[in-house]
Amino acid sequence: MKTKVSIKGAEFYAFHGYYEEERKAGNTFVVDAEVTLKTFDSSDDNIQDTVNYESMYHIISQEMDRTQQLLETVVYNIITRFRDELVNVSSATVRLEKMAPQLGGKVQKSVVEMEF
Repeated sequence: MKTKVSIKGAEFYAFHGYYEEERKAGNTFVVDAEVTLKTFDSSDDNIQDTVNYESMYHIISQEMDRTQQLLETVVYNIITRFRDELVNVSSATVRLEKMAPQLGGKVQKSVVEMEF
């Protein structure tokens, strides 16, 4: 049996961007994150048998607060911390969307996604 724990649509106002103007003005970002558990035994209803999505959110929030030039760096930091800090995780996917990036035309969002 495969068990997944997810956070979908976590919204942040942050200051990531390659250009100084982006880092000054900030933007809205949306994060989707999903982890697959190594094992899950529901017989004792113990949170230690799973991944607490509050822990996932805490990691995401901390990394969204750390301004980076590249969205790839933000996603990499989140997924690396999932791998290193969440003990019952066998794989993860993190998707970061930057809403309405300033590219000279109408663009809904730019997206970076990583998996391990």
